[in-house]
Amino acid sequence: MGIKMTEGLKNVQSTDNSLSVIDFSRLLWKKKFVIAFFILIMSLLGATYAMWVRPQFTSDALLQVNTKGHSSKSTKALGEMGAVLDLASPADAEIELIKSRMVLSYVVEAEHLYLWTIPVGSWDRLLHREGRLDLDSLEIPKKRRSQKWLAIAKSSDTYSVISPDGKTVLDGKVGDIAFTEFAGDTLAIRVKYMDARVGQKFILIQGSPLKAERALAAGLYVRERGKQTGIIAIRYSHRYPDRAASILNTIAKTYLRQNVEMRSAEAEKTLEFLEAQLPGVKAKLDSAEKVLADYRYKIGSVDMTGETKAHLDKEGQLQRQIMQLEQERQAAMRLFKVEHPNVQTIVKQQSKLRAELAQLKKNAEKMPLTQQEVKRLQEEVAVNNEVYTNMLNNIQQLRVVRAGEVGNVRIVDYAQVEQSQSKPNKSRILLASILVGLILGILFVVLELLLKNGVRSASEIERETGLSVFAKIPQSSSKFLRKRKSVHHHTPFVLENTEDKVSEAFRSLQTALSFLMPNPEHSVVLVMGLIPGVGKSFVSMNLAAVVAASGKKVLLIDADMRRGVIHGRSKFGLADVLAGIATLDTAISQKYDDNLFVMNAGKTKLAACELLRSDAMDRLLKEAREKFDMVIVDTPPLNLVTDAELICPLVDFSLFVLHYGRHSMEEIKETVERVKRYSDKPAAIVMNHCEHEPGRYGYGYYGKGYYGK
Repeated sequence: MGIKMTEGLKNVQSTDNSLSVIDFSRLLWKKKFVIAFFILIMSLLGATYAMWVRPQFTSDALLQVNTKGHSSKSTKALGEMGAVLDLASPADAEIELIKSRMVLSYVVEAEHLYLWTIPVGSWDRLLHREGRLDLDSLEIPKKRRSQKWLAIAKSSDTYSVISPDGKTVLDGKVGDIAFTEFAGDTLAIRVKYMDARVGQKFILIQGSPLKAERALAAGLYVRERGKQTGIIAIRYSHRYPDRAASILNTIAKTYLRQNVEMRSAEAEKTLEFLEAQLPGVKAKLDSAEKVLADYRYKIGSVDMTGETKAHLDKEGQLQRQIMQLEQERQAAMRLFKVEHPNVQTIVKQQSKLRAELAQLKKNAEKMPLTQQEVKRLQEEVAVNNEVYTNMLNNIQQLRVVRAGEVGNVRIVDYAQVEQSQSKPNKSRILLASILVGLILGILFVVLELLLKNGVRSASEIERETGLSVFAKIPQSSSKFLRKRKSVHHHTPFVLENTEDKVSEAFRSLQTALSFLMPNPEHSVVLVMGLIPGVGKSFVSMNLAAVVAASGKKVLLIDADMRRGVIHGRSKFGLADVLAGIATLDTAISQKYDDNLFVMNAGKTKLAACELLRSDAMDRLLKEAREKFDMVIVDTPPLNLVTDAELICPLVDFSLFVLHYGRHSMEEIKETVERVKRYSDKPAAIVMNHCEHEPGRYGYGYYGKGYYGK
């Protein structure tokens, strides 16, 4: 079945599906408006996001950690290789301390970071007209903290607090503490700074200090610059530039102060102990001096020989040496155990001096009793005086150490108020939005291409069905098709666009029918479509117009008695003729051209298939053959109703209209086989809506048009 076209009439489509860069570029250029739509949408979204995000200002500070005395022996031995290896830096511990709760808890309290306000108003936020309200203190009744509290600016320095119930519970002034009783508790607030329009609303929030500490730690950027440099950089971003600098400086000062306090803690404890013992030592010294003075007054003057004075001096020297060694022993005990050689050496020296002192005291027993007593009292005074003097010296030294302790960290650069915002970067966001829009547009085009899994190859259709493809009607760039939602009430396209590629394709179709139909004179051509929307009515109308323009008398019959789209001036149509209400002559009307006549679908109360099963349709077509050179019958879609299958045996030639890239091969083959069961008349295929495919040969580039039903 079917007539094979000659090689010159075939439009063979290449089976090479490779996609070159040029083909892909042509495809993107063809879909430029789709891509531009995605770019426009994403640009609008990006611009809206950039305006919606509140500005952020970033301040930075610089600290230096003194690494002297902290480097390990292994690091020193490695030399420059230590910087290459992942060895711990003293700055690593300092970084963790900066982000610890020990430091941040004080900062949260000092900067009131657990209290914040949120301006209300979407348009104000979008246009960056939001006001500012800074809190020094806020105490909301605990049971009502999770609810929504508002503050409304009444003037440049006054405000009102609105409860969750919508009632004004408090009026306050900037800088003053305002409080009132609420729900059996106290509501208190102090606004430090306010810059807002009258009527501007703010949401008041009293948060958790612990959560504020965690949020602050998460927002801090603390890193060491370089390897083993000891230089620590700290950055922090905030909505207000002065707040960012203030918070960062508070962190730096708090950490520096705690670092100094930690390093001077040992001296502080020793100082407290000595100051607590000093009054008792002074009392002993005063008591010893008084006893010595009373004894001398009692016995009068005592002549001290040179030997006795030398004895006293030697004993005092031994006492001072023993006391000095004791201090050294106590200092060594903080670092080493009793068994350590350093501690044992000091103990041995003390034992030797104590033995020498004991021998000296034994020799003193040979002196006269009066001189022995004076010597004893003078020794007691000398010892107490030595202890008191040493204690005063130590206290003075510890006070100097405490006052002069600077720790191992210093602030190199304090944070400054930054005038330019760091976030959001509007130009970068807009550029990224354009790029995302471009990528989405390209992905959409590629996805659309992949989803078009219908048959596009004419040679494949011919090979699988055995039918010839008589014409491939391309999409047109003509504004005629784009302006009208339906073309069936207007002049056929080929009559108004004679030079268009579409018109040339219809002339090729006419040529193919003229040469390859068995009996081109007084023939009936049936035009069928598999599904709605393939453009079979468009093909029928324009084919009829092309044939009529060549001088032949043509009749176009709209056989879709359910949803006819071809209209004539007669009030009767096909249904009326088949029902016997009208005749062929009364149902047709001249239209568009002197040789073109149309018969609309008509109206009927009977089922269309019942009318077509009668002999009336056969009689109508026989009569039409005698009066016209060609009769073209436009039928309903094959896959919806059986009307076309009933008419098919009565015609001379059938044309299957396929939508380019929409039908699967199985669908085409199944439909063709079904029609073959009803008729053995010749048939061919017309591919409509053809467009250029990347990697394929075709008609070139054509803008998308509307091809009717």
